[in-house]
Amino acid sequence: MSVVLLGPLAHPSLAAVLRVEGQPVALPGCLTGGARAGIERDAWPALIPGAGSVTGLRVTPGPELARYAAVMGLGPQEIEGETVLGIGGPPGAPWDAMTWDAGLACEIARQILDAPADADAAHLAWRLPMTAIWAASRLRAGGSARSGGRVVAPRDPADVQVHARRRLASGYFAMDELVLSHRRHDGGMTEPMTREGFLMGDAVVLLPWDPVRDRVLVIEQFRPAPFLRGDPQPWLLEPIAGRVDAGESVEDAARREAREEADLALGRLLHAFDAYPSPGAVCEFLYQFVGIADLPDGVEGIHGLDGEAEDIRGHLLPRADLTAMVLAGQITNGPLASLALWLALRADAMRAELGLPGAGSKA
Repeated sequence: MSVVLLGPLAHPSLAAVLRVEGQPVALPGCLTGGARAGIERDAWPALIPGAGSVTGLRVTPGPELARYAAVMGLGPQEIEGETVLGIGGPPGAPWDAMTWDAGLACEIARQILDAPADADAAHLAWRLPMTAIWAASRLRAGGSARSGGRVVAPRDPADVQVHARRRLASGYFAMDELVLSHRRHDGGMTEPMTREGFLMGDAVVLLPWDPVRDRVLVIEQFRPAPFLRGDPQPWLLEPIAGRVDAGESVEDAARREAREEADLALGRLLHAFDAYPSPGAVCEFLYQFVGIADLPDGVEGIHGLDGEAEDIRGHLLPRADLTAMVLAGQITNGPLASLALWLALRADAMRAELGLPGAGSKA
């Protein structure tokens, strides 16, 4: 039985990932919406009857298309005597393949197809937001090769050989097991080794700083990892932080997290540095910023999203006090400690760059 794919589903790049080929076919009407198709589950275009025609792709569906359609909630519809797949979302602006993020949608599709064969479609649909974050993280990683600067020599993809891979856990986060070999420093290859990786996706870290008052805002919240470790104080002082949503810039993510976790509107974002916090096993990558903010007395508050069970208290601190706390070993959150020290080194220069009088407090 053949089906006609429409809109994003008929795009050559996505069709290739789903391993379908076919012949073009025209249907009457026009497509609207679909800008987030393949990124969000219910964002596929709508077919509006009327003037014009839409070119689709008549294919014979295989298991890859069937799995993808089930995860994305795409059911067949009968239109003009054809069984059609790829529509069903709300109407909107005219569908435009040129502005649709095909690269991200294709990487999400690859992640869906790479999931274990026995993975339930409903579970994969539930995980779709985190799958999308992970897919976007992989795309950002693929466009970056800066680790080690001029010290670490460039590597070739053949320098890592993956012999086997399997999913060990799949919840809000996931864990994969790899059996791999990699190039040794002497030119040979290692024997196959088994390693696990905790799949989390990229995140932003933000320290709000008021350069006029020379104070910062930090947040306090319960953290399960210190609790699991047996730490009697699992409430940590931290910077504002959160995942970068699929299709979102890291700068927009930083501003969104500031609103959600501290009800703050930021001015200029000062890019500090980016880092893997624990690259031996954790795939998280952090984009770290200092954000210029107005921090008067009483701005702290209690914030967070109820839908994410967040209970976040703000604390105002003189910048020098935060630096002293780091040097005294009182800050156990690594990103907060590193951002505080970065700001201590850069504060006077940044105040001068911002045209502020004086150098503020010394830290």
